[in-house]
Amino acid sequence: MSFFGISDLHLSFTEPVNPNNWENVKQYKPMNIFSDNWQEHYRQVYENWQKTVGPDDIILMPGDFSWAMKLHDVINDLEFLGLLPGTIIGVQGNHDFWWQSISKVRKVLPSNIKLIQNDHVLIGNTAVCGTRGWLCPNDSFFSESDLKIYRRELIRLENSLKSVKHPVEDIIVMMHYMPTNEKHEKSGFIEILEQYKVTTVIYGHLHAQACRFRLPDHNWGMDFHLVSADFVNFTPKYIK
Repeated sequence: MSFFGISDLHLSFTEPVNPNNWENVKQYKPMNIFSDNWQEHYRQVYENWQKTVGPDDIILMPGDFSWAMKLHDVINDLEFLGLLPGTIIGVQGNHDFWWQSISKVRKVLPSNIKLIQNDHVLIGNTAVCGTRGWLCPNDSFFSESDLKIYRRELIRLENSLKSVKHPVEDIIVMMHYMPTNEKHEKSGFIEILEQYKVTTVIYGHLHAQACRFRLPDHNWGMDFHLVSADFVNFTPKYIK
């Protein structure tokens, strides 16, 4: 069993996907409107995933599954992920507006998807925790209105970590947002991660030129992995 990471798939299927008939796939928000490398990105993800991930592997997906606004609109996207091997564990991204009630969302998930909100998923002796996160203080775009959300996400991160009641060998945390500002100053998120002796952090959200703001691969005694789909060439990145 191995852990992989990929995020920010931004799916938008209008009907079920048949991998034997890519020509008839229909989307309401094709990602190639942003960049040519996103052309049929869902096919790239599907084919690369099939080559990389086995049925016993874990795929960590820190957010932005879909452009859907409502739960009924995300079903085709979730069913597409249900076609893929391995167990997917995810947290919410800033565009996952369909994720309003975790209890309702869990009722429609394919059997290979597990979502985290104020709790964790135990895989052997490894606890997978996480939260969406948010912009951090002193970020160029941080405003007074962001402070309340930032503080709430600190609480959600700690709630997730606190939910691990028994000793584990390893803790992996997923966050959609990078857990610092672009200057990589220590944030409340980093302080909590240090307190709970987290070893590995997976995050997404950064695309294209913004990827230059990513964290170093190792800092504060932790390994950091940016796994935005375009940054990892639409291939799940091996984590451990």
